[in-house]
Amino acid sequence: MVDDVSAPSRRRHVVRLAVFVAFLAALFYLVAVRQVVHVDEVRRVVTAAGPAAPLMYVVVSTVLGAIFVPGPILAATSGLLFGPVLGVFVTLGATVGTAVVASLLGRRAGRDSARALIGAERAERLDGLIDRGGLWAVVGQRFVPGISDALASYAFGAFGVPLWQMAVGAFIGSVPRAFVYTALGASIGNRSPLLASAAIVVWCVTAIVGAFAARRGFRKWRAHSGPDSAVETR
Repeated sequence: MVDDVSAPSRRRHVVRLAVFVAFLAALFYLVAVRQVVHVDEVRRVVTAAGPAAPLMYVVVSTVLGAIFVPGPILAATSGLLFGPVLGVFVTLGATVGTAVVASLLGRRAGRDSARALIGAERAERLDGLIDRGGLWAVVGQRFVPGISDALASYAFGAFGVPLWQMAVGAFIGSVPRAFVYTALGASIGNRSPLLASAAIVVWCVTAIVGAFAARRGFRKWRAHSGPDSAVETR
């Protein structure tokens, strides 16, 4: 059988994906590990915007989230600035914005190469899986602790998850954690032990649900993508 992608073309796709992954890794190291972006300075700039501060923070947080500033820090800052109610909506707006931006970049940088490397048959099967469960894959990822939402959004974009699924899935799946981290930030500002306790309880429940969802999702993925699900040829 002749490969769908010639050797020179395959190398080009591999190099393109490798460069993209190396860029994301360097960005993650600089922002998330070395912390070259100082959120305190961002907070001062946003506060100076006056009544437009919530909208400005949505835009700024969208960009910062896409370059791997940790989401919990951004959400906590939102709660500290805007309180537990308005802060949750600001956090959700920024979360959806980050998901869409990262997905668009991932789609543009990696989708064609990823599809070329996995082959036409697997790409069609992947499209079928995305059509059936792409939305809930995005929702489920948001419940799993320890996974960078921005990094997952880049990956979802590279695999061709539609933007509407990214936006809706990010919104639905992020509601619990948006409340948790925003409430924790707000509790620091108003020194509310009750609000902090509620946030911790919701975080624990979300983590447990996420662990079960990840386990079930992995099993379903293996069932659909295993050799028995492949189209038989004679």
